[in-house]
Amino acid sequence: MAERPAKSDAPHIPVLLRPLLKAVAPVQGVWADGTFGAGGYARGLIEAGAERVIGIDQDPLAIEMAQAWIGDYDGRLQLLQDNFANLDKIAEAHTDGGLDGIVLDLGVSSMQLDLAERGFSFMRDGPLDMRMSQSGTSAADLVNDLEEAELADLIYLYGEERASRRIAKTIVREREVEPITNTARLAKIVEGCLPRSKPGQSHPATRTFQGLRIAVNDEYGALATGLMAAERALKPGGALAVVTFHSIEDRMVKRFFQLRSGTTGNANRYAPALEEEVPAFTQKTRKGISADEEELSLNPRSRSAHLRVGFRTDAPSEEVDRAMLGMPGAPKPGRDDTNTNRGKRR
Repeated sequence: MAERPAKSDAPHIPVLLRPLLKAVAPVQGVWADGTFGAGGYARGLIEAGAERVIGIDQDPLAIEMAQAWIGDYDGRLQLLQDNFANLDKIAEAHTDGGLDGIVLDLGVSSMQLDLAERGFSFMRDGPLDMRMSQSGTSAADLVNDLEEAELADLIYLYGEERASRRIAKTIVREREVEPITNTARLAKIVEGCLPRSKPGQSHPATRTFQGLRIAVNDEYGALATGLMAAERALKPGGALAVVTFHSIEDRMVKRFFQLRSGTTGNANRYAPALEEEVPAFTQKTRKGISADEEELSLNPRSRSAHLRVGFRTDAPSEEVDRAMLGMPGAPKPGRDDTNTNRGKRR
């Protein structure tokens, strides 16, 4: 069995915890930490006044590791191995009338990055895996089985990598020599396709690894489904707080709150007026919350984080068209339109 990260005496402090707790104060009732990870948000919510927190994570390792300290909270923390896309079903099964608040942190857990055998990090050599649930299609499956055009689309759409075609072409050439099964080899292949990074810049493989991870775990699909499930799961007055780490996620969350709080407006003044809907959320501020200088100095990872918070009204819940969230289209097998409406790629 692979070695697990050592238990630390200091609790894990997640990104933007202080401004999050301030934005949703007072914290009370039953909350869900939909991306439990190392449990930092759940701890913070309980210590801030939550009567009970339901910790949800699709990674069985997160549930396993929490067993060492869950007893410290005297039954106020309940753990479920599940996906936050099922928040409405979870709330129905484990609460009396819904949730008082939901927290979602869309970043990769540090404990996943720290374990080389999980295959998330190009900084540690390990199997090319990236499956948060530890089941289903792996990153190695995508890298070795997708057609070149599909792979280029995936890297471009999900990783926002402008050199996706060059990278995909090189990957296909290299996998014909020998299947690509470990993170170090893939990182080296991608690195050879791009200019050497300057000090302070991210590793050249960052975007490619991001794209593969998002595809493997259907992260955008889960986010779209999870936001709508959260709307159904919350009581009137309940808070939804979402922490994002890159532009596509943040755009999807921002757009969701705009659509469901009635703040999108009408972009065309000559078009017929849009039918006004009763807002399902209200927001204290439409602008995302970023880390302050103190947090930036303590945690450089917080530099790219944005927090958005909405409060549920008593309006009926409704489905949202995923296209209106700005969700990238999924690469489709057999598609040959990689140059159509994609912007400039190399």
